[in-house]
Amino acid sequence: MLKNHYYEGKIEAGCDEAGRGCLAGSVYAAAVILPDGYENALLNDSKQLTEKRRYELRDIIKRDAVAWAVGVVTPAEIDKINILNASILAMHRALDQLTVRPEAVIVDGNRFKKYRDLPHTTIVKGDGKYMAIAAASILAKTYRDDYMNQLAEEFPQYDWKSNKGYPTKKHREAIRQYGTTPYHRMSYNLLGDGQLSLEFKD
Repeated sequence: MLKNHYYEGKIEAGCDEAGRGCLAGSVYAAAVILPDGYENALLNDSKQLTEKRRYELRDIIKRDAVAWAVGVVTPAEIDKINILNASILAMHRALDQLTVRPEAVIVDGNRFKKYRDLPHTTIVKGDGKYMAIAAASILAKTYRDDYMNQLAEEFPQYDWKSNKGYPTKKHREAIRQYGTTPYHRMSYNLLGDGQLSLEFKD
C-alpha cells in the first residue's frame, strides 16, 4: 500500500512528469493534492499499470483530488533550456495552476528546483511509494498520451500512436526516411548516431 503523506499536517502536492526520454513532443507534468487519509489500493506508478487502468484511475483521481493540474513544456522550450530544466518547469507550471495552494511538495526522482518558498522533498521511485506522486504520474502520462495520439493523426508515419515519441527503431527509421517534424526535439540525438541537425523533408 502506498503512503498517504510525507509532510504530516501540511497540504502536500505530489508531482511527476512524463515524456523526458522522448524524441518528439512536449514534456508533461502533473501536480495532485489528495484528501487527508485518502486510500485507493489501485494507485501505483503509471508504468506498472495497463493503459485501460490508467485511464480509469485518471477519472477517479480527478474526482477525488482536492486539486490537480497539468503543466506542459514544448519541444522548442526543451531545446532551449534542456530536458531536466524543462521537466522541472512543467512541474512548476502544474503547481501554478492548482486551485488549492500547497504547503509542501513531494517530487518523483532526485532533482527539483525550489518552488516559491515551499519545502520540497525528492523521492527516488516516489511514484511507487506515495499516493499523490502516483496520481501525478497517471495524470501526466495519460494527458501526454492523448496529446501524442493527436499528433499521430497529423504525422502517422512516425508511429507515435504506439511509441508516444520514444526512441523506438520504427520511430528512428521514420526520421531517417522523412526527416523531422516541428514536434521533434532538435537538441536530441534523433537518429541514435550522434547526428543532431536534421531538416524537415516535405
